[in-house]
Amino acid sequence: MAQSDTVTMVKNAAGVAGGVALIAPVAPPLLHGLAGIAVVGLGVFAAGSLVFKAAEAFTGMGKSLKPKSETRKNL
Repeated sequence: MAQSDTVTMVKNAAGVAGGVALIAPVAPPLLHGLAGIAVVGLGVFAAGSLVFKAAEAFTGMGKSLKPKSETRKNL
């Protein structure tokens, strides 16, 4: 039974090695593409965060410019 397990293990290893040999020429460009997508995504996220914070700051400035007497009346 130990020999059968060894034969099965060798067959599985050969199958994996064959699959890797077929995918190897395609893998580097694919990995570079995925890394590029991740970098662009992080840049878009950072830019969106900055725009959102700037919009919040401008709307907050408009609220703070009201006279205090008006804000007290609203309470």
